[in-house]
Amino acid sequence: MDRRPGLSVRLKLTLSYAGFLMLAGALLLAAVGVFLVRQGWLITNEWGSVRATPGTIFLRSFAPTAAWVMAFLLVFGLVGGWFLAGRMLAPLDRITEATRTAATGSLSHRIRLPGRRDEYRELADAFDEMLARLEAHVSEQRRFAANASHELRTPLAISKAILDVARTDPHQDPGEIIDRLHAVNTRAIDLTEALLLLSRAGQRSFAREQVDLSLLAEEATETLLPFAEKHGVTLETSGDVTPALGSPALLLQLTTNLVHNAIVHNLPGRGRVWIHTTAGPRTTRLVVENTGDLISPHQASTLTEPFQRGTERIHTDHPGVGLGLAIVNTITQAHDGTLTLTPRHSGGLRVTVELPAAPA
Repeated sequence: MDRRPGLSVRLKLTLSYAGFLMLAGALLLAAVGVFLVRQGWLITNEWGSVRATPGTIFLRSFAPTAAWVMAFLLVFGLVGGWFLAGRMLAPLDRITEATRTAATGSLSHRIRLPGRRDEYRELADAFDEMLARLEAHVSEQRRFAANASHELRTPLAISKAILDVARTDPHQDPGEIIDRLHAVNTRAIDLTEALLLLSRAGQRSFAREQVDLSLLAEEATETLLPFAEKHGVTLETSGDVTPALGSPALLLQLTTNLVHNAIVHNLPGRGRVWIHTTAGPRTTRLVVENTGDLISPHQASTLTEPFQRGTERIHTDHPGVGLGLAIVNTITQAHDGTLTLTPRHSGGLRVTVELPAAPA
C-alpha cells in the first residue's frame, strides 16, 4: 500500500517530550510568579511610589526571566527528547532490519535482542520464534514437494515405459500390459488421494464431534483383518470406552493407517499387532504396537516424514505410498495431540497417540 510520507516516530516522540516539558515548565513558572506577586516580593523601590497592578509587576519583573527559562526548556526538550527517542527506538531498527531481510526470502536471520525482558524483547523473541517456525515449515514443504514430484513421476515413467515396450513389440500380451498399467495407475491414484488427505488434515478444516477411539480401533481391525490374515499377522484389540473430540473420518483414517503400518512392517508369517485404548481425565490414548525387526531411535524419529517407508523392514507385497505415518502425524497435530514413536527392545515399533479428552 502506497502511503504519503509523514513524520517519523522519533520526531513525533521528540516533539511530544519537548511539548510536555514546555507545558510543565510553563505551569511551574506561572505558579511561582503568581505566588511571588501575591506575597509582594516582586515590588521593588522602583515601583513603590507607582500604582501598579500585580499583572504589570509580573510582566515587568518576572516575565523576562521566565522567557529565558522557557527557551532553555525548549532547546533542552528537543535535544534531550531526540536523544532519548533514539535510544528507546533503537531495538525497533533491528526488528525492522530483520523483517526486511526475511521479506527477501532469507529466513535464517535472527534478531537475538539482548537485555532483560520487556515489550521490545518479547516482540523480538516472538519474531525469532516465528522465523524459526517459518524456516522449518518452508524447508519441510520444499522437501515434501521434491519427494512428491519424484513419487508422482515414478508411476508416470513406468507407464510410459510399458507403452513404449508395447509399441515396439506387437506380440506383447495385451492382458499383461493392461494389468501392469492398472497396478501402476492404482498406485498413482492412492498416492494422489494420500496427498489430498494430508493437505486437508493440515488445514484443520473439519467439524469436531465426540468419537470413541475404541470403536474406531475395532472398526479398523475388522477392516484390515483379511489383510492381516493374508500375511500371517495376529491382531489383538483391547481397551475401554475412550471418548475424544475430533473428526470421526480423520481419526478413523489415523487408526487404520497405524494398524496397516503395523501389519506391513512386521515379521512374515508370525507377526503380532496389539491395539489398546485408554481414557484419562484430560487425555485419551491410542497405542498400536507390533513385532518386527529392530529399529534404531534415529530411524524411528524419521518415520513420520513423508515418503519414509523404511523399506529395509518391509516383508510384504504392499509397501504403500510412504505417507501413512506422515498422515497420522498431521491428523494428530490437527487435533492438538501428540504422536510418539518408540522402538521396542525385542523388535518392532510402539506408536502412541494422545488426544485431548472429550468434555463430560
